[in-house]
Amino acid sequence: MRKKIVAGNWKMNNDEIESQRLINSIIEKKLDNNCEVYVSPSFPFLKDAIKLCDKTNIKVLAQNVSHEIEGAFTGDVSCKMLDSLEVKSVIIGHSERRTIFKEDNNMLLNKLKLCFKNNFQVFFCIGEDIDARKSEEQFFVIEDQLNKTVFQLENIDPNKLIIAYEPVWAIGTGLSATPNQAQEMHKFIREKFKNKFSESISEKLSIIYGGSVKPSSAKEIFAQNDVDGGLIGGASLKSNDFADIVNSI
Repeated sequence: MRKKIVAGNWKMNNDEIESQRLINSIIEKKLDNNCEVYVSPSFPFLKDAIKLCDKTNIKVLAQNVSHEIEGAFTGDVSCKMLDSLEVKSVIIGHSERRTIFKEDNNMLLNKLKLCFKNNFQVFFCIGEDIDARKSEEQFFVIEDQLNKTVFQLENIDPNKLIIAYEPVWAIGTGLSATPNQAQEMHKFIREKFKNKFSESISEKLSIIYGGSVKPSSAKEIFAQNDVDGGLIGGASLKSNDFADIVNSI
């Protein structure tokens, strides 16, 4: 059975005290034990998060990692640095990193290779923008992103890779893909993994949805056969909303 996963992507929100309060509030909630739950505070607060989440079922996720091992890369955070904090899960390829910070497929592939070499779990984001969706090129865009990144690898461990499908046009816009649209794309992605690697890998691979999930929409989206959870943005900053989404799984 595939893992069910709900991860909160806090982005650049919450200072030290606010991060601690949010984590403590989430810990106090009664969350579905059948779901793996992640929180992702900003880099300065990861160590606090690890301590607070110790002996709970909540895991800590970094929002990014460098494509280099070490050296003169001002502002970057390496796998080794995250490892020293006991953070072993990371988001790679989020649309905001791709568009705002111009992270291209070569850089993302380097990140993937480094993370897997260092035994990290990766939440790898893929998704199309509004122009691709309107021109009905969304499947081409997704396949191209996979071909130039994950599919450059000889093999993958489905326990170390989570694919997060994030329709870019539904992030921070209040829009959301319909449950049918989400299922259609997740099924397409799973089929591509089957063709590239194996049916066994594709059936074990968790593919989560990352397009403006709210408590009111989560249950119907998560009910789709190939949707294994969500990468949650704004709603993860409110403990009640986040708990409701987790318990919709």
